[in-house]
Amino acid sequence: MSPQCPETLALNHDTLTRAFAQTPLFDSKTWQLSPEPFPLSPGQKEMLQAIGEACLAFYKAQELLYQRSTHNKSLLRNQELKAPWVAELLNAGKPTKLCQHSLHKRLKGTHPQVIRPDILITDSGFALTELDAVPGGIGLTAFLQGLYTLQDQASPTMLEAFYQALKATCPKNDNPFIAIVVSEEGSDYRPEFEWLSEQLCALGKTITCICPEQLQAKPDGLYTQYEGAEQRIDLIYRFFELFDLENVSTARTIMDAVESGIVQVTPPMRPFQEEKLFLALFHHPRLSPFWQETLSSKHYKLLKQIIPNSWLLDPSPLPHSAFLNGPQLNGLPLHDWNQLAHASQKDRNLIIKASGFHETAWGSRSVTLGADVAQQEWQQKLEAALNAFPETPYILQDFHKPKQLTHPIYQPDKTVQEANVRVRLCPYYFILDGQATHAGTLATLCPADKKIIHGMKDAALLPCA
Repeated sequence: MSPQCPETLALNHDTLTRAFAQTPLFDSKTWQLSPEPFPLSPGQKEMLQAIGEACLAFYKAQELLYQRSTHNKSLLRNQELKAPWVAELLNAGKPTKLCQHSLHKRLKGTHPQVIRPDILITDSGFALTELDAVPGGIGLTAFLQGLYTLQDQASPTMLEAFYQALKATCPKNDNPFIAIVVSEEGSDYRPEFEWLSEQLCALGKTITCICPEQLQAKPDGLYTQYEGAEQRIDLIYRFFELFDLENVSTARTIMDAVESGIVQVTPPMRPFQEEKLFLALFHHPRLSPFWQETLSSKHYKLLKQIIPNSWLLDPSPLPHSAFLNGPQLNGLPLHDWNQLAHASQKDRNLIIKASGFHETAWGSRSVTLGADVAQQEWQQKLEAALNAFPETPYILQDFHKPKQLTHPIYQPDKTVQEANVRVRLCPYYFILDGQATHAGTLATLCPADKKIIHGMKDAALLPCA
């Protein structure tokens, strides 16, 4: 059995199944069970805290890059470096109103109040493969922490941190009325946000979970029904993707209310903050001086260490003597992305995925691992990604294989077996007093024969000790 923290319990199978039956946090979702949380070493926990601080700095730098690129200003303080193409890439395929809204003066300096990267545990350390601005799993992780009796007395609970991070957007209100707005697209996560709301209401907070259609606009603000009466909303926690705004009937109403200053929204409706494209821009050699000047050396070095090499799949033609900013093939630089179509399986150890503003860009819907599919399928995925440009940019990313570990997992007969697994960590950072506070981590343990890790039914979802 894996080592336990003294504050944790080894939970039996019946206790776990009864707890999940009494508190369903996902709609019709199941996963594997374990008697123990997933253990993190002190060094890993320290590294996770450092990653949160670097991610917050990265978000702030993204805003600066986007603003300067939009206005064609130099990216550097004392040197000329312009990159209008960055804003063009980030705005492509998006409604003009949404792009304008993201630059509105009331949104200046805003970023997600909850930050969640996806981090793989590899043989060489952590690999940050995505950065989610609209994360699910907050309620699930908080519930699991309570179930396994995990709580670091020096840190706020997930519930406390979540509420305080939201409240920070309404500094003049001691008890703001908060509406968590969950769209139909995100309805699988509705039960956990309803649970979060119930828990916080029990602590005396005024918070509710609603559908977009339950919002009503009035001249002085947005309202919804709460405990049998109309209640004016101070803050909306947005759990809907921006690509889905056409199906969010009150989206335009929400944007107008934000611009009028009568409601706050987090994460802000700024599509540039939800693009995986920024992982490729971080590694782009033309932008390297900007990142090095804008980020502290500590944050830049850490992000450079943990973000895998990533490239934008831009099919624009090149001059005859130019080469792509991309991986090498047979030791030589690429001139055309289509050269990768006939790469060997070894040279296809690459991930293709949609950047952000698309229905397939969340979860693992658009993810293709070249080494894990036949060459014909790889060629089709590559062609589709290139043809989608520029409306839906795709990125190419080095695949960092998760390390094989072991952890006790309950079998169908309720016995415990040390299973071979690969692990993805999802640490949750809540912005409190301008700092990224790490209040919990959800570990997804997939069978070792699965190369791409996600919340499949064969996986175990566990809090980290």
